[in-house]
Amino acid sequence: MEGTKMDNVFLTFAFGIFILGSCSARVVTVSPGPLIRVEDQPVSIRCEVNEYSGPREQDFEWMMTRDSSGVRIKIISTFDTSYSHPSLSKRVASGDISVVRLEDNEVELKIGEVKSQDAGLYWCQTPSTDSVISGNYEAQVQLIVIPNTLSVSPKILPQEVPEGSDITLSCNVTRVLTHPTYLSVTWAFKSGTTSEEVLTFGPQGDVRTGAKYASRYSEGGIRLVPGRNGLFTLVISRVTTSDSGTYECIGKEWTHENKGTWIKIVENKKEMGAVTVIPTVDSLTVKATSSLSSSSKALLSPGDTLALLCSVTANNLQTLALEVTWLANDRNIITIDQSGVVNSNFSSSSEVVEQGKVSLEKTGAGDFRLSVRDVGDGNGGEYSCHVRAFIDTRGKSAGGSDSLNMVAQKKSSPVVVQVSRIMPNYTLTLEPTLIPKTTAEPTELACRVKNITHLPPGDRLGVMWERTAIQGSDPKTLQHIGSLDGNGNLQPGLMYSELLKSGMLSLTRIQPDTFMLRILQTQEVDMGHYSCTVSVWSFGSQEDMLKTTEQKSSPVLVRWDIKRSSLNVIAKRVREASVGGATFEMTCSVTTENLGEAGYSVLIQTQESLESSVKTIMTLSPDNVVQHGGATSPNRRDSLVLTKSSPSEFRFRLEGVQLSDRGFYWCDITAWTKQQQGQAWTKATSAESNKVRIDFQETGPSFSIAIHSDDTNVYPSTTTKIKCSLDVSSSSSKTGDLAYEVLWFFTRLRGGQTTAQLASVDRFGIVKTEMRNSSIGTQDGDSGEYFCTATPWYLSASTGAWTQAEVLTSSRVFLTVQFAVWNSLKLPLLYGAAASLGVGLFSLILGLVCAQCCCRNIAHTPRSRNKLMDLEMD
Repeated sequence: MEGTKMDNVFLTFAFGIFILGSCSARVVTVSPGPLIRVEDQPVSIRCEVNEYSGPREQDFEWMMTRDSSGVRIKIISTFDTSYSHPSLSKRVASGDISVVRLEDNEVELKIGEVKSQDAGLYWCQTPSTDSVISGNYEAQVQLIVIPNTLSVSPKILPQEVPEGSDITLSCNVTRVLTHPTYLSVTWAFKSGTTSEEVLTFGPQGDVRTGAKYASRYSEGGIRLVPGRNGLFTLVISRVTTSDSGTYECIGKEWTHENKGTWIKIVENKKEMGAVTVIPTVDSLTVKATSSLSSSSKALLSPGDTLALLCSVTANNLQTLALEVTWLANDRNIITIDQSGVVNSNFSSSSEVVEQGKVSLEKTGAGDFRLSVRDVGDGNGGEYSCHVRAFIDTRGKSAGGSDSLNMVAQKKSSPVVVQVSRIMPNYTLTLEPTLIPKTTAEPTELACRVKNITHLPPGDRLGVMWERTAIQGSDPKTLQHIGSLDGNGNLQPGLMYSELLKSGMLSLTRIQPDTFMLRILQTQEVDMGHYSCTVSVWSFGSQEDMLKTTEQKSSPVLVRWDIKRSSLNVIAKRVREASVGGATFEMTCSVTTENLGEAGYSVLIQTQESLESSVKTIMTLSPDNVVQHGGATSPNRRDSLVLTKSSPSEFRFRLEGVQLSDRGFYWCDITAWTKQQQGQAWTKATSAESNKVRIDFQETGPSFSIAIHSDDTNVYPSTTTKIKCSLDVSSSSSKTGDLAYEVLWFFTRLRGGQTTAQLASVDRFGIVKTEMRNSSIGTQDGDSGEYFCTATPWYLSASTGAWTQAEVLTSSRVFLTVQFAVWNSLKLPLLYGAAASLGVGLFSLILGLVCAQCCCRNIAHTPRSRNKLMDLEMD
């Protein structure tokens, strides 16, 4: 019964497998066709199999026929390397024809350069791995090969174009139409090694722009102009310098295959040429002149009309939108913007704007005229014209001020306008009230104004102080110290700003007609010729102070006899380092001449020999900040000490000297001074000390070895001790700085050369012994000579490393194991006697027991004398 059930289950399972297998059918598909491709271009055809059974990875075979009724020609197989037809074997071997597996069930046939004879029907077959033959096992697609007739003919571009003009990119793209193919044209821009797409037209009549040019195309800055007979034109309007580069025209031929997929079948790229966009700033010129004299000067009398002309020229003037601004003494007075609107700057402090006497108009292409009526004293000064040039980068269709991009700006040379008036007259005297005799003494100079005439009421005096070096009158040595304007505002010179802020230098007005220069601590760099320039300041129409005239005094020489400061440094050895590991210490003492209160910086330097390079070990700044030099090892910095032991003495200490520390040591000391507290240090002088030498030889400790035995004559099974003693003679070596490697040897013959190692102890304390029997105590075979060897190791104080000393060998000790007769026989005799006594006692007891057991029940019957005769007879 159970067998019948099992048969039913098996039949049910087999039937299910059969039904499942019969529901699936193999499907082989290839790329939809027909495939139109261009000669000498690459071709790829995919083949995929689905709904199959058997191994996951399927094999494929490719064949082709040049017509529907032709013989199939074997091309290539995924599993048979000799599958190819002889006419195609060379192309397969060279890789021109190959098959690439994309998935387990998908491959791709690749032809590197398709030929016209490759046109035809291509078959993809898959060998059956199914249990039941079902579905299709091959698929075909038609390949059409057309000649390459794509032609790209660009129009050569000009090498240079002005900024703001247009670039026209014309390109003729054609092909011979034999099959339904389509064209597209792409313009690309290349700057350096990078190329980016500008615009593509086609193949479906659509327009696609590069990411960088999308907004520019939508705003009309880039236009596509349709043409005839394959002529395509792209216009880039209002170019800027960023448009400089190489332009390319790329023609592509496309085919529209099944499922609406566009396939590029050939491409042709041609360079149109390199274009350089000339910046507007290179050709833009701005010139301001007087309308009457066409010169850079205008002499007027009070009440006249000032007329100035601003002329603007540029190569691309017609494409520029100009903004013109007139400035008087670098102050904006009036502006005409790009659209021609005039704006007067009423917030300016210029007198002409406040009075409304100014006007500005455009008189021609690039010509702008400024007019100022009824000029007065405040209208004099320097007038200049400032021009900003704009270009509409969004194209003509966009327009608007938001699309304007400023590409250049320039300012004209000034036109000097003078309004005649009676100028003040005065004389100057510069007198030294305090001259230094040595360095750091104060200096005072008084600049006095005398015989002032024609000074209008309300006008004020200002002063400017200057200094010229003693070396000569070269203008390059002229230094501006500082100035006071008409309002008393201090304007320090670049080199004297810090001194004025700190109060070491002061410029003051002590009287209405007297100015004072005071230096609290005059240094050598302050020597020179000093002069003062007094100017007259008047109020303008905007209540601002204007400088009208100035006069310079005769120079006054400030100098003194210089006493050069000197520095002497002496190095002394305090502690001598005669052995490695000792401490070296030296001091450097400083003596000075003609040097006041100073700070010192110290460099501890060394060199191995007088010819070797100098290294810096430590430094000490004037603020007592210690730093380690490049010659200092990081792990030895704790052993180096540099301190200031007194105001003029410095102490250097080096602990644990090593062999690498041998050489010459000295101090390089620099003296620094401060004019006052809080200021930076100024170098005064420097000097080096004499050289102190560290020189010692490496001498390690000396060792000795001895061997000693408690007893040299022993009996078997006894224990004896043989000691190997090591002594060290150097008292400087510490216990933790010493280690030993000890080896024990044994030879059976006195003076024998053949030895055996018994045990060893390495320098880390690990003991190793040779194997011997497990008996305790000496044995007969232990007789012989014993000796030990030791290798000392010590931690060198000079190098800081463990150093191996020479191997030491001890004298030999002969151990004799004696043989004793009594000791050898006493135990056997004792054991024999005890055994004999035991056996005798046992025999005696056994005899007694037997006697008792055998004779105790037999009665004694007396013998009759009568029977004696019978016995005798018998």
